[in-house]
Amino acid sequence: MTVRARAPLRLGLAGGGTDVSPYCDIYGGHVMNVTIDRYAYAIIGEGNGSGSSFHALDVGHEEMHSGDGAIRSDGPLQLLKGVYARIVRQFLGGAQPSLELRTFSDAPPGSGLGSSSAMVVALVQAFVEYFSLPLGEYEVAQLAYDIERKDLKLAGGRQDQYAATFGGFNFMEFYAGDRVIVNPLRVKDWVWAELEASMVLYFTGVSRASADIIDQQSRNIGEKNHASVEAMHQLKKEAVQMKECILKGDLRGLESTLQAGWEEKKKTATSISNPLIEQVERVAFAHGARAAKVSGAGGGGFMMFLCDPGQRIGLSRALLREGGSIMDFHFTQQGATSWRIK
Repeated sequence: MTVRARAPLRLGLAGGGTDVSPYCDIYGGHVMNVTIDRYAYAIIGEGNGSGSSFHALDVGHEEMHSGDGAIRSDGPLQLLKGVYARIVRQFLGGAQPSLELRTFSDAPPGSGLGSSSAMVVALVQAFVEYFSLPLGEYEVAQLAYDIERKDLKLAGGRQDQYAATFGGFNFMEFYAGDRVIVNPLRVKDWVWAELEASMVLYFTGVSRASADIIDQQSRNIGEKNHASVEAMHQLKKEAVQMKECILKGDLRGLESTLQAGWEEKKKTATSISNPLIEQVERVAFAHGARAAKVSGAGGGGFMMFLCDPGQRIGLSRALLREGGSIMDFHFTQQGATSWRIK
């Protein structure tokens, strides 16, 4: 039997960073995000009986494990091995079945689209299908968070795992004790279509490790840096404003909220913006952009721009001259899903 699973990538619209400890543990965090039709994929099949193999198809990394000892969850395949090790420990009584795990993604790590967390969710969802594990959406997202943040000790927040698991437009609340509430939004069809037509997603060509940025944000909150804490408070408020703008179809308000959120986010850590991002932003505003924001922690990856749909082509052409690339996409309602191939 072969099982396949996929989990969607996400765009962070507002509130990103307030889902990271210690801020959300102290003050509570609010995030507004939406998933797109770009995915992380996981495939599980039977092994050859002599151990398990782990293979990241898109980057060409492959590793064998004999199945008779502890699995070291490090190196370029740490996500695959980390999920396998946790499933073995928590659900299989320590028995290490001979399996073949393969993965690939529509976006590189460090893209700002939550690709690493989506990969962990896809892997967990594949194991849920393969072993018929009794896990619902909240349990899948929490397990993915625990594997990535606690087992593997990778810095980051909580929104990515829940976005990839649930899918769609979601307003999310994060509190102490790993308490999370996901509020799916019923977005009018015309708002959905207008927002898709108004948005340009641009890849800067620079993948970045978000850990340093997130660590700086966490330190600033832990040390009660006034400017950083106040910026986080404002980001949290803007997530609520973003939710209201989307539900009411207030596109002009959405633009101003997106831009205000980006300006506040830059105050939470010094490395969120840089000369490359600022140059791309200047070009975008000179060619019709009404709002700009980096998706994810910042420092590189994907940038999103809002414009009048009639200016989208001109804006895209101007951005392409900066050396990056444009990603075509659509919003998607479906979250993580899995299926069996006999």
